[in-house]
Amino acid sequence: MTGLTEAIAEFRPFKAVVVGDVMLDELLFGDADRLSQDAPVPVLHVKRSSHRAGGAANVCLDLAALGGDVSIVTVTGEDPEAGKLRDALASAGIRTKGLIIDPSRPTTVKRSLIGLAQHRHPQKMFRVDFESREPIDEGVRGRMLQALDRELESADVVCIEDYNKGVCTEELCQAVIERARAAGVPVLVDPAAISDYTKYRGATCITPNRTEAERATGLATHSESPESNTGLARTLLDSLRLDTVVLTLDRHGALLLERDAEPVHVPTVAREVYDVTGAGDMVLAGLAASVACGLDWASAVGIANVAAGLEVEVFGVEPIPLSRVRHAVMKQEGRLQGKLRTLEQVLVETEAVRKTGGRVVFTNGCFDIIHTGHVTLLEKAADLGAMLIIGLNTDESIKRLKGPERPVNSLDDRARVLGALGCVDAIVPFGDDTPIELIRAITPEVLVKGGDYTREQVVGHEIVEASGGRVALIDLVEGKSTTGTIDKLRMS
Repeated sequence: MTGLTEAIAEFRPFKAVVVGDVMLDELLFGDADRLSQDAPVPVLHVKRSSHRAGGAANVCLDLAALGGDVSIVTVTGEDPEAGKLRDALASAGIRTKGLIIDPSRPTTVKRSLIGLAQHRHPQKMFRVDFESREPIDEGVRGRMLQALDRELESADVVCIEDYNKGVCTEELCQAVIERARAAGVPVLVDPAAISDYTKYRGATCITPNRTEAERATGLATHSESPESNTGLARTLLDSLRLDTVVLTLDRHGALLLERDAEPVHVPTVAREVYDVTGAGDMVLAGLAASVACGLDWASAVGIANVAAGLEVEVFGVEPIPLSRVRHAVMKQEGRLQGKLRTLEQVLVETEAVRKTGGRVVFTNGCFDIIHTGHVTLLEKAADLGAMLIIGLNTDESIKRLKGPERPVNSLDDRARVLGALGCVDAIVPFGDDTPIELIRAITPEVLVKGGDYTREQVVGHEIVEASGGRVALIDLVEGKSTTGTIDKLRMS
């Protein structure tokens, strides 16, 4: 196993197929400051609503966020909710030709009521489910397998996401596994909370959590000694004829067991858990993306752990983009100080961004006293690509350019303030009078400067344009400048 920083740098565009139960998550948000007069229950005064793709559809969104070209093979009803689900997937770039309509069943909907009481953070109050758990019939299964066969021709990995809603029957799962194996494509399964895993036999990998594994095997897991769970993992491995078992153990990380190998405990970093919803989906997506990109299993589990850890820190379900996972990996391995980078560190990140089809954006400056003009420019610059890098003048170079009284703030202070902006991904100091060597090394797809420059005046424009990139000039905010701010302070 290499370091996770080097492993995640191997990510590239990949093709994933997701088979399983999809659902539409509907969220009703409002205030819950009073009780009903006719019953001792909270009243939710709805202020807004939203919906998003859930279940196997959420795995698709997670995989897309990690750089995947993703197809879904599943079943919905013939109702307005199916249209909303299809639109949500299509808007995220998910291929939906394998979304089969079955008029005999409803689209699964989970409607959550989320209240805000006494101006505190939102809290889920109640959930209403609309669903059918009837197994799909032979005709629907045949249409799904036809769709799968089309997608397998170019697939790097197949995921089965089973929520026990009737789609992932034993007949379907075994047919998916058999077809994928014949095509040389690994199959990763996130199992349902059921007592019999026979339908998953022959898969490449299964990823049960602690509770699911105990129910399926009848064996207890051990919290304080993750390695003590080897017997349980081996029971799954042997009885289901798997290649790999990844047993997730919440705050204790995961136990990895490969056939003909010793078990490996992969620890996780302690995090502030806000909402565990979607963590299992993110584990499956992180593993699948890693395997599709050719990583070894230990690296794949490490990356999946990091991604799932980021997921539990947000409320609800939010796909975690590769850039955030990469940043967390580098931070975990002690490679980072905030968003301040060496050139070597940032080149690792840019390589990963480009392998997933993203564009690198670069701008530079002193950023001595941050003002509205700076923030506006940086926000607009970040919208032009997947990663925004700032070349930041060192204190010595600013003195040469601006005079002995500058900078007002040191490099570390300027970098820390810039790093607090969500639109900024990395900051690389440079001590020359211009950032030409940084630009030559990074070769960004987009080179950004303020609108007070012309294209010809932008340092490095020849390098960027020669490599197929472009220069973007962003209008300045009138009346906002560092020099003007300093002059006002002197006059006050």
